[in-house]
Amino acid sequence: MFENGHTSVTDAEHSGCPATAMTTKNEERTLELIHENRRITVEEVAGRLNVSVGSAYSLIHDSLKFSKVCARWVPKELTEERKRKCLDVCSRHLACYREGDNFLQQIVTGDETWIQHYEPESKRQSMQWKHPSSPVAKKFKTQPLAGKLMLTIFWDSQGSILETCQERGTTVTSAMYCDMLQREMKPAIHEENCQRKFCCCTTTPAPTHWKPSNN
Repeated sequence: MFENGHTSVTDAEHSGCPATAMTTKNEERTLELIHENRRITVEEVAGRLNVSVGSAYSLIHDSLKFSKVCARWVPKELTEERKRKCLDVCSRHLACYREGDNFLQQIVTGDETWIQHYEPESKRQSMQWKHPSSPVAKKFKTQPLAGKLMLTIFWDSQGSILETCQERGTTVTSAMYCDMLQREMKPAIHEENCQRKFCCCTTTPAPTHWKPSNN
């Protein structure tokens, strides 16, 4: 080489080895495998196509432009019956809204959430001045379930109407909501001296709808 005048020690341009894995046939087969099983791994694709893991990765990400993502968490999966009931309720509410008569101001809705008996001190609130000779300050970790209660709150467009805490161990069901509506919610609405329609959309097995009587 040097005798012929070639003095460069770097690699010259060359065609290299032919790409036997990045073919149209392998791309189509990879697409079929992904459509059959969206959770298939790169190693499984490589084994099915008899190619290297790097080639399978290039087929999936570079050629087919696929990327693996996690499924989004949702509160719960609704059945067709629950979807139909929600659609019926929404359709009735939409019809009432179109009729006017301040329908949105008459709706009362409710929900529940976990609350603590006390407000835990934050890390910034616990900061204090320390001298190099002072001992290290300690902050003990609180138990995540200590002093927690389930708060059920009902409100309308003007603000809160009823706030009540459930007893420990109470299961949130439609029967519990019906009892709460008759025992606590009905008197609270009569104290406001107005008539409202009640709509409660919760995670209970069956949605509960209640309209106060005229008496």
